[in-house]
Amino acid sequence: MSTPNVTVTEIVLPGRVEPSGLRVRQRELPPPGRGQALVRVEATGVSFAEQQMRRGKYYDQPPFPFVPGYDLVGEVVAVGSGVDAALRGRRVAALTKTGGWRSHVLLDAADLVPVPDGLDPAEAETLVVNGITAWQMLHRVAGTRRGATILVHGANGGVGSTLVQLARAAGIAVIGTASARNADAVRALGAQWVDYRGDVTAQVRALAPNGVDAVFDHVGGPGIVDSFRLLAPGGTLVSYGTAATRDVEGDSRLPVLKLLARLQLWNAVPNKRRAHFFNLWAGKRDAAAFRARIAEDLGQVFDLAVAGSLRGQVAARLPLTEVAEAVRLAESGTVVGKVVLEP
Repeated sequence: MSTPNVTVTEIVLPGRVEPSGLRVRQRELPPPGRGQALVRVEATGVSFAEQQMRRGKYYDQPPFPFVPGYDLVGEVVAVGSGVDAALRGRRVAALTKTGGWRSHVLLDAADLVPVPDGLDPAEAETLVVNGITAWQMLHRVAGTRRGATILVHGANGGVGSTLVQLARAAGIAVIGTASARNADAVRALGAQWVDYRGDVTAQVRALAPNGVDAVFDHVGGPGIVDSFRLLAPGGTLVSYGTAATRDVEGDSRLPVLKLLARLQLWNAVPNKRRAHFFNLWAGKRDAAAFRARIAEDLGQVFDLAVAGSLRGQVAARLPLTEVAEAVRLAESGTVVGKVVLEP
């Protein structure tokens, strides 16, 4: 018996619009083809990438219009030829980059990562792109060891709160920047709080007089210089965004290119410190190796969640059709963790 078409509800980003300009659309989705799986989305979310895409500021976003949605968690409801039928009924996670803001989505079965039983779909969703990013930056890029001290900017955010927990689980001390309203939440995660509106350098130096072993900076802009200077000898700066330029008009590529040039210059001068720009999609051309790395790292993250050492930080849960409110909330700077959409 063939699988019938499914009516899918999806959110379309038509151009550079305010959150209220996002469109809700319904259309027919064909059955899964060879190697594909049809996933009923249980949870997707609003990450910083979508906030940049709304402004046309994400470095390599597709042309408008398109459906945003960087990652998702859902249940496999049908599979195409060449896919193990046992996958039906399984809860899975997927890193999509775009296309996740849908009620149903067709994906290559090879890109799906099993979600362990017992994990809440929304909590698991907050650990997909955030967990992979945080795990790879901490363990694959910085290689931070037990006993080290790190600085995490935006420790109340989606990636930041995950980084704090992963570091603490690995025996690493954390200093985390956030606003005063989020100080208690950052402390509850196990970090020493620093007010990002104050003199960050002075506050961090008071806690780590000899510098920190790694800094994780999603802000970019002029403050990246202070991040590099706060490193101890042998320390590593991991830059993974340019939030400081989110609302700046002009070519979206320019801030990234300027940042990359600065990091390369620092690495070219002998100074016993390293600087990296983290790109989650690096190595994507080797599809098999990329998929294996994603599955391995997300599996590690999910294992920690099952063990209770890591908890997905769900800032709020809203229906998919209330995406405008979800985006406004995510961009408010008032939340701890990630805003989740539940179709």
